[in-house]
Amino acid sequence: MLMNPNKSPLESLELLDPEKLNAEFPERRQQSSGATQERRVNPQKPSAAASARIAAMLEKAQMFKDLDWSQIEALSGYIELYRASPGGVLFREGDRGDFMCIVLQGKLEVHKENTRHVDKTVSTVYAGRSLGEMTIVDGEPRSATAVAIEPSILAVLTQQNFLLIMREKPSLSAKLLLKIAQLLSQRLRLTSGILVDYLES
Repeated sequence: MLMNPNKSPLESLELLDPEKLNAEFPERRQQSSGATQERRVNPQKPSAAASARIAAMLEKAQMFKDLDWSQIEALSGYIELYRASPGGVLFREGDRGDFMCIVLQGKLEVHKENTRHVDKTVSTVYAGRSLGEMTIVDGEPRSATAVAIEPSILAVLTQQNFLLIMREKPSLSAKLLLKIAQLLSQRLRLTSGILVDYLES
């Protein structure tokens, strides 16, 4: 089922204020450098504490483990946080793809329809993992459906904000593109191995 092309699936999720997540996500031990870059999806600037809190959450994600703290803190100015309740649909197969996300807390399932239009669970995405990276690169429709199976907090990077990073922070965008390429390559190798095992069985 295709979504309304003028409506983002993010509208069905709860937008979070990072400064109100103190109990769930403790601040990083290292003090923030006080970056005050503007949030591109929110007209108000984040406080230094909010920027540092988002960065501290991102630092734990597998995708960003090789980034310097200054790069993670710079990235935090382009990220928004959302909460998904159990059963909440992050996106559906066939939807317009315009954002990727990192699961900071909780768990998602990825579903895909087979040739008989039967919904099958193809993977589970745990905290620290990312999904939807391909749409940052190609903007093509979603290849699967993502559903929260427990209360989840998500860090979202839209394609629009990624294009802003490319223009404003080219070295950071190059690092992110490399990380996306590495993740997609790892998943392709894993899928190829599963396919070989299936064909040989």
